[in-house]
Amino acid sequence: MSVRKNKMFLTGAVLLCILMAVSWIVPQLLPWSSTEMHADIRNMGMSKEHFFGTDKFGRDLFVRVCYGTRLSLFIGGASALLNGIFGILYGGIAGYAGRSVDMILMRLADILVSIPSLLYVILIMLIFGADERSILLGLCVSGWIDTARLVRGEVMRLKEREFCIASRLFGAGSFQVFFRHILPNAAGPVIVNLTYLIPQSIFTETFLSFVGIGIPAPAASLGTLIQASRSQMQVYPYQMFLPVFVLCVLILALNMMGAGLEACIKNRRGSGSALS
Repeated sequence: MSVRKNKMFLTGAVLLCILMAVSWIVPQLLPWSSTEMHADIRNMGMSKEHFFGTDKFGRDLFVRVCYGTRLSLFIGGASALLNGIFGILYGGIAGYAGRSVDMILMRLADILVSIPSLLYVILIMLIFGADERSILLGLCVSGWIDTARLVRGEVMRLKEREFCIASRLFGAGSFQVFFRHILPNAAGPVIVNLTYLIPQSIFTETFLSFVGIGIPAPAASLGTLIQASRSQMQVYPYQMFLPVFVLCVLILALNMMGAGLEACIKNRRGSGSALS
């Protein structure tokens, strides 16, 4: 089964595209900003002027949810990209070199992963301040390790295959063998792993913001919006429900894409067909 025929992947992709289009395009067409306060329209309900109503400071909730979605996607996508690049290089070196190099590199990774990743994020935010860069740095301290382990296993499986041996016999160097032969054949599981990293990072940022140590106000992430609406939950429950609903749809869409890709990879390995 190809990606284009996988209903789970397509459903997730459609949901994600809708969220991205709405969060990027619609706020540009509205007269409200994500930080603009209006004392005369505080805690206003949903209307034609304010689709999601306003918060306790009179800020338009729809625009803030859109900006929060964009910020959460940026953090998730950037952390997945950085963790993916470093994990591919680290795992590729460990798997291709083997022996003592592999043992040293993977034991270092085991030491890093022995400490909970949330602790890295919290410590870095306490030292450098609570902002997007600190969260990204904290997410990248040990977030690459699962990717590195996956790449290492794929490299060790593929490096002794016939096409790699033939390439070396024709004079190809290690760099060329890795990037031209091994990495393309290991791309499927790696892409699936990186797809799952995005919702994990988004959830971590949301959790930190919800407990009050994430991105500070007036910046709007989905976690910040959920945390800010806690005091209004009994009187104005929609102020918490709406960002929670968007967060659930966002994570669901990304997980559906990951599950769809994973199913396609398993099907390809079973049938020997190409992923398209």
